[in-house]
Amino acid sequence: MKKEHIVHFKIIRGGESKKLTGLIYLEEGAEPTLEDFADCLKQCGHDVHIEDEKHFIFRSNDPGEDYLIDVLEDYKPNTKDLDSDNLARSFIKPTTFL
Repeated sequence: MKKEHIVHFKIIRGGESKKLTGLIYLEEGAEPTLEDFADCLKQCGHDVHIEDEKHFIFRSNDPGEDYLIDVLEDYKPNTKDLDSDNLARSFIKPTTFL
């Protein structure tokens, strides 16, 4: 049975960076490989090649658009439930100023 693995990556273009996500389907218990990350980035529309195998950094193949993609394997997404937090705030009485 295949399971979804969310890939977080950062695109670095000039002085800007943007965090994006992709999706890889893996067999249960399997870890993603370098080729899995490369395929995911290609499916997201990035024509890239590996720049640094150890740190999972890719570079664009298009000479007109020079950018790097850093795959963030240790990325920790927000674990706070925003819907529950907003609901809890709705029960708090606003402070009235005298």
